Amino acid sequence: MGSSRSKINIQYNVVDLFCGVGGLTLGFENTKRFKTVLANDVDGDMCKSYKLNFPDTPITQETITNINFDEITKEKNIDVVIGGPPCQSYSTSGKRLLNDPRAILFKEYYRAIKSLRPSIFVYENVKGLLSMNKGNLIKEIKELFLSLNYSVEVHLLNAADYGVPQIRERVFVVGLINDSKFELPKKTHHNSKKDDFFKTNYLTLEDALSDLPQIPVNSSSSSYFKKPQTNYQKLMRLNSRKDLSEQDSANHGKELLNAMMHLPEGGLKADIPEEYRPKSGYTNSYGRLWWKKPSTTITRNFGTPSSARCIHPKVDRALTTREGARLQSFPDWFQFYGSRAKKNLQIGNAVPPLLAEEIAKSVINYLDKSFTND
Repeated sequence: MGSSRSKINIQYNVVDLFCGVGGLTLGFENTKRFKTVLANDVDGDMCKSYKLNFPDTPITQETITNINFDEITKEKNIDVVIGGPPCQSYSTSGKRLLNDPRAILFKEYYRAIKSLRPSIFVYENVKGLLSMNKGNLIKEIKELFLSLNYSVEVHLLNAADYGVPQIRERVFVVGLINDSKFELPKKTHHNSKKDDFFKTNYLTLEDALSDLPQIPVNSSSSSYFKKPQTNYQKLMRLNSRKDLSEQDSANHGKELLNAMMHLPEGGLKADIPEEYRPKSGYTNSYGRLWWKKPSTTITRNFGTPSSARCIHPKVDRALTTREGARLQSFPDWFQFYGSRAKKNLQIGNAVPPLLAEEIAKSVINYLDKSFTND
């Protein structure tokens, strides 16, 4: 059952399941209080990206069903499990969760928690988890972990509240093995017109991207446009290489370029004059972002203009891989592996590292109090 250590300032052992490119890992390890002893993902390019950035962390590229979690606990105590299986692939309509064959990934996550017995786990998922199957899915998830004698809290957090230049709401299910109180990280930013001495305004695309070259379509640049203009840009460029990476744009066709040329800032498909308006797509397709507002939620398709709002406010093209990474708070030194589409997938599916770091600080407070009381 986790660790019985009471010495403070130790490093806590973490297992990162469904780790992706490592947004949660980076946030937790940035605190210097966690050591990731195992990461797992089934996607090859994800694992290669992860290894590029965390070369000392063991990562297994295999289906989670092949992992013997009992063997892990023989070697070391596990204090924290982070990550969570995708819930979009199944429904519990008419079936209990662990009896639904489509729920195999969640069954494996349940098996991991049952075997590893961490002091705390943090399970991240999309906002839709709260309403899926009329709210019965999240209820059943809570009941399952309660059966393992964990108390369970469910929180909806917005990354913009914690210094990420993006409106991104995600669900965090937190499981606790003892009675110590888990305190959510305090918000550092806000979207209020009222002055708040203790918070700053939400960060915008301008705050995040104004030092990057605004390259046209089908172009690339390895040089920064200017020196860092904001504290956020300074943070993103800390320990980065001299040359800028991943600042290359896709090649859009003539008709699409004409459509984007007639798309106003903040506009959607309906705002394009009919003669240039694409016939395909949904009402929220072909959306241009705002320069002086946070980004809307970055998805895996942020390099595709016909997807959700992802067109650059100042240039007639979709966001580049580096711009998407900036809006997700990945530092410029962070590397991605694979095709442009695979790199964008890695970024769009990740937990923003800055948000992960704030959650990690709350986990530290919980663990330190727990072990002090042991």
